[in-house]
Amino acid sequence: MRQSKMEAAAENKRMGTLIGVASRQWRRAIDLRLRQFDMTEATWMPLLQLSRSSKPLRQRDIASALSLDSSSVVRVLGNLEAAGLIERGANAADRRAKAIVITGAGRALVNRLERTSQDLEQELLAGLPQADIAATRKTLAHICQILLRRNDRGSQW
Repeated sequence: MRQSKMEAAAENKRMGTLIGVASRQWRRAIDLRLRQFDMTEATWMPLLQLSRSSKPLRQRDIASALSLDSSSVVRVLGNLEAAGLIERGANAADRRAKAIVITGAGRALVNRLERTSQDLEQELLAGLPQADIAATRKTLAHICQILLRRNDRGSQW
C-alpha cells in the first residue's frame, strides 16, 4: 500500500513535534466549533473541570488542574459567574477561599460542549481502523503517565 505524502513526512518527524502539532490543531478546531457558544479554551476548560468534580473546588484547585497560575483564573471565573454558569460561595474548610460550583445552566452548556467535542473526534478519527485508534490511545496514555509522574516530581531530564 502506498503512503500519502503526509504519512511519509510524519515518519521523519519527532514524536513530540507530531504530538504538539496535533494538540494545537485539535484545540484550534475545538475552539472554532465552540465559537457558537461564545466559548474559548480559557472559558470551557475551567467549566469542564468543575463539571467533572463531585465536590466544590477552590480557585487554586482549578488553576492547578489546568496548569495555570491562580491569578490568571480569576477573570475567567468572574466571567463564568457573571454568565450564571458557576457560583462562588463560602468554603467550610477554609474561610479565606471560595467554594466554586457549576450551576445547572453550566452543566447544560457542558453537555452541549461535550457533544460538539465528541462529534469533532468522530470526524477526525473516521476511516481509521479501531485497532489503530486503540493503540494510539494506549501509547498517548503511557506517554502522559510518564510525563505527569516525572514533571510532578520535578525530575531532571
